[in-house]
Amino acid sequence: MNTQSLDTPNNFFENKVLGHPAGLFVLFFTEMWERFSYYGMRALLVLFLISSLDKGGWHWPEENALALYGTYTSLVYLTTIMGGYLADKYLGYRWAVVIGALLMTMGHASMAVETPTFLYLGIGLLIFGNGFFKPNMTSIVSHIYKDHPEKKDGAYTIFYMGVNAGAFLGIMLCGYIGETVSWSWGFGLAGIFMFFGMLQFYFTQGIFGDVGKKPTKEDNLKKASNDDGDKRVPFTGFDLTLMVAALLLGLVWILNDPYSKISGHNLLNFTALGLSGPSFTIITGVILFLILLVGRILRYAKVTRDRLIAVTIFAFFTVFFWASFEQAGGSMTIFADKYTQRDFSGSAAAAFKIVNTLLTVVPLGIITFVLWKLFTQTFKRFPLGNFILGTSFVVIWGVVIWMLKIEFQKETTTVAASWFGILNSFFIISFAPLVSKVWESKYNPPAAFKYGIGMTLLGLGFASLAYGASAISGPDASIKVSMIWLIFAYLFHTLGELCLSPVGLSYVSKLVPARMIGVMFGIWYLAIAIGNKTAGAMGGMINEITQKYSLSTFFLIFTLVPIGLGLLVMLLHPLLKRLMHGVR
Repeated sequence: MNTQSLDTPNNFFENKVLGHPAGLFVLFFTEMWERFSYYGMRALLVLFLISSLDKGGWHWPEENALALYGTYTSLVYLTTIMGGYLADKYLGYRWAVVIGALLMTMGHASMAVETPTFLYLGIGLLIFGNGFFKPNMTSIVSHIYKDHPEKKDGAYTIFYMGVNAGAFLGIMLCGYIGETVSWSWGFGLAGIFMFFGMLQFYFTQGIFGDVGKKPTKEDNLKKASNDDGDKRVPFTGFDLTLMVAALLLGLVWILNDPYSKISGHNLLNFTALGLSGPSFTIITGVILFLILLVGRILRYAKVTRDRLIAVTIFAFFTVFFWASFEQAGGSMTIFADKYTQRDFSGSAAAAFKIVNTLLTVVPLGIITFVLWKLFTQTFKRFPLGNFILGTSFVVIWGVVIWMLKIEFQKETTTVAASWFGILNSFFIISFAPLVSKVWESKYNPPAAFKYGIGMTLLGLGFASLAYGASAISGPDASIKVSMIWLIFAYLFHTLGELCLSPVGLSYVSKLVPARMIGVMFGIWYLAIAIGNKTAGAMGGMINEITQKYSLSTFFLIFTLVPIGLGLLVMLLHPLLKRLMHGVR
């Protein structure tokens, strides 16, 4: 390991890349490869499971595949609580990131084998690996900017650009190779770049100085002290009982969903209080968790208590944001597949190939420019880590050129329904630097207004789909509408995401006491997990609502609810301002 480092928390800003410390961009590229692997695998999993046997798939019913997928995406976020706690108390953020990256690399390798045993093993390794990795990457960013809170919003927005750069490349390349070459190569490519990301982080981690190192007994004693004037609230036996009970009930419910569909054996085959077994189980788990959360928050000192209440309010709106936003993987994909004109020939096909090339090459060129700027600041001190990072980009450029060459040789073009997913990442990469500058300027709005603007933009995106779908009369209609409505929807959704998601991470880091930061990031991701699970349930109503009313009505619901919640959170600005006690 390269341990040389001149960086300390006080001089991180001496070596800058685009106005931020070089260490932020080490995290940027590490997170980029992790998101490459996650979104690459996400793009392939359901397609692989439902594809016919002659196409190399397993020919699962869609319901079974989506149940497994939903459980996977939920557990990916739920395990962040475990990873945050272990890093805070025992491992340190850096070792947690390395362990997580290694587990995810092994998970992708297992899935590439394409047998049931290795599929479930691979998904399990990915779940636990992500739990170690994700909350602790954001915790490192938080500690780097501990003495520069005014720059946190911009830093998290740039970090979020790395997240979406990885998502962009993962969806495009893993999806393309999985569908056109083989599923194994698609899963394997995701693992290769996760391995690159792990090595790059491991050999460059010295740039963080003492930030993220394994905590010592003295560190834990310091966290436990009241030197900062804050009241510490240790977990009681009752707290731990509630936590374990809520966790077990949640896990049983999440795991039973795909298990009951795939195997035909329902573990929760009972009724209680007029509710089915699964409904009773999850409602009880949520109630126990809320009792735990409220009970602990009320025991803190006033300032900490108020700030934790503010975080809880933001988390509430975050659930609804992701429940709507994640329709991208469900109802919006169905809209793209069934109701959007995607077949082109002649000049239209040529135009799309040019646009697709620009969409691929321009963002990759921007990211490569950022890589070069990082090299100029860190190559001499961390040559091995930088060499590994540079090698990974050479491979990426090679795969991209190969893919584009094949596509240009085709006479006609059918735009894949999953292709629209890259628009979100493309718009993030394009607009994140601009939004970051706004957050650092005198025009930086208060937290409640950022959330309100984000929710409103999300609603406007669905308004585009509602208008575009207005000519479609039923679920089996043969009418195909222009792809412009999906493009507008992804544009508005992305701008809303930039106003809300990275800013939410920033406010958690500023409002939560340092000793709790890893666990609180885990709880924040729990809110996202609930949103993801809710998104699946709500998206599953598309056929029912379309048959009873219209497809336009379905999207209109997702227009009105986010806009209404956006107005509500802006009305809560005075309350949130008081609860935040001066934090901006």
